[in-house]
Amino acid sequence: MRLRAGDWVAVRSKDEILRTLDQNGRLDNMPFMPQMFQYCGRRFQVSKRAHKTCDTINFSGGRLLPEGIHLEDLRCDGESYGRCAAACRIFWKAAWLKPISEPERGDIGGRDEPFHCTEADVEAGTLHKEQPESGVRYTCQATEVLDFTIKLRWWDPRQYVEDYTSGNATLWRLLTGAIYACYYEFSKPGRRFGPQLRWLYDRLQQLYGGVPFPRYRGSLPVGQTPQSVTLDLQPGEWVRTKPYEEILSTLDVDNKLRGLYFDAEMVPYCGRVFRVKSRVRAFVNEKTGLINKPRGPAFILEQATCKARYSYCRMHCPREVYPWWREAWLERVADPTMTRAATGRHSRESCKA
Repeated sequence: MRLRAGDWVAVRSKDEILRTLDQNGRLDNMPFMPQMFQYCGRRFQVSKRAHKTCDTINFSGGRLLPEGIHLEDLRCDGESYGRCAAACRIFWKAAWLKPISEPERGDIGGRDEPFHCTEADVEAGTLHKEQPESGVRYTCQATEVLDFTIKLRWWDPRQYVEDYTSGNATLWRLLTGAIYACYYEFSKPGRRFGPQLRWLYDRLQQLYGGVPFPRYRGSLPVGQTPQSVTLDLQPGEWVRTKPYEEILSTLDVDNKLRGLYFDAEMVPYCGRVFRVKSRVRAFVNEKTGLINKPRGPAFILEQATCKARYSYCRMHCPREVYPWWREAWLERVADPTMTRAATGRHSRESCKA
């Protein structure tokens, strides 16, 4: 089943999916997570074919994922994982889905084995077999991503062919991504004409309102932080992300503020207005499986996801992870929808007058 972005599918029934899983609640080492059961029998549109993803554990680059699918913006709610607030995008295997045009049937076909997995096994699969003396160690798709994927070399052309044929990326995006990757390689610090090339990049982008060179670095010594900013933001409030230059002034030479990295993928969102989706109070450490808390307030903004446009060795990754934002990078603004409504009302009243 070669699903493409935009195709419509139905998630198979609970019984059908359980037939595909081993006693640890996995298919090809990919965990089927408890919160995914709520989508059984429902119809969704394919957002991206997750034929590849990124290594968020060791940050080694891209990973090949056979038969992987992302459906719309279905994300983990964290309820089975200590209320983790990372909101990771859920991976689906093609075996758990069926095209809408496929006739209804009682099984997935090609499997005569009895059930080897139960819903209780899936619930139990959220906990690591080796638990620490204190706390809880979890296993989820994010912690196990290295087990159900294979190392993918950035230069393997087949991934980019599939990016296009799957509908994940247009030819224009692939072309601009290739141009940026080459340009970045020649403009790295230490290169003879690196500073000049970065300057030229910014000038060219200014001509048509594009994104500035996204890989400048902060200048503060490691461990030194600017004066803290407290906004006490709440989900649903509106904020404006500060200009890139202002954010750079808060970062140390590792591009971090109190340990939180400001990624190149966040640069296109600088100077724009977003609504606060959530505050990250706890998250599953993908390397250890333990629940950690951020060092200081961190926030997720609606619609501000990683697009893998500037990501070294993992270009065009379809995972769309949410980056986290510090309060020092944000400023509270009025609800723009209310402002537009008020402006429209005043205009109508003026016309009547």
